[in-house]
Amino acid sequence: MATTVRVWDLPTRVFHWTLAACVTGALATAWAPGSWVEWHARLGYAVLALLAFRLLWGVVGGRWSRFASFLYSPASTVAYLRGRHLPDHLVGHNPLGALSVFAMLAVLLVQVATGLVSDDEIAFTGPLNRFVDSGKALAATWYHKAVGQWLVVGLVALHVGAILFYALRKRENLVHPMLRGDKAVAPGTPGSADDARTRLLALLLFGGCAAAAWWLVR
Repeated sequence: MATTVRVWDLPTRVFHWTLAACVTGALATAWAPGSWVEWHARLGYAVLALLAFRLLWGVVGGRWSRFASFLYSPASTVAYLRGRHLPDHLVGHNPLGALSVFAMLAVLLVQVATGLVSDDEIAFTGPLNRFVDSGKALAATWYHKAVGQWLVVGLVALHVGAILFYALRKRENLVHPMLRGDKAVAPGTPGSADDARTRLLALLLFGGCAAAAWWLVR
C-alpha cells in the first residue's frame, strides 16, 4: 500500500512556478516587437534573486528539495536508465530530472551573468558592464542573444516534453505533486519539512536574496 507524504515543500513549489513565469516573461519580452528591454531586465533580476534562493534552499530546504537528495552517482543513473529504479528515484527528482535541474540552474546562472555585463550598443547596458572591458562585454552580449537564450528554450522544451512523456507513456503525473506538494510513495518514506518555521526561513532567505540582487544591480 502506498502512503502520501509531503515531497515538495511550499517554498520549492512557489520557486518553481515563479521561475517558470519569469523565464517565460523574459523570453517573451526578448522577442516581442517594440522596446521591452526594461521589463526584460527586471525579469532577469527577479530570476537572479530566485536562483540565489534556490542555491541556498538546496542546502537547508525540505529533504527532497536538497541537492544531496538528488545528486546521483553515474552508477545510479545508469541503473535508472536500465529500468532498475532505486527507492529514491521514485520520490523526488529521478536521475534524469536531477540532470535537468542542474542543467537549468547552470544555464540560467550563465544567462543572468552575461545579461548583467552585456551591452547591445542600442538600448541596454548591463549594470555590471563597467567592470568588464568592451571585448568581454560584446562577447557576453553575443552569447546572451545567440546561444544562451536558445539553450534556455531547449531545456524548457525538454522539460515540457518529459512531463508529457511521463503522463502519456508512464501514466505518472509530475505536475500534480509540484502543485499540491504531496505524492503517493512507498510506506516509510520520509517527507519534507513544510511547517510555519520552514516557510518563515524561506521567506527570510528570499528576502535577503532579493535585497542582494537589488543592491547588485544598483
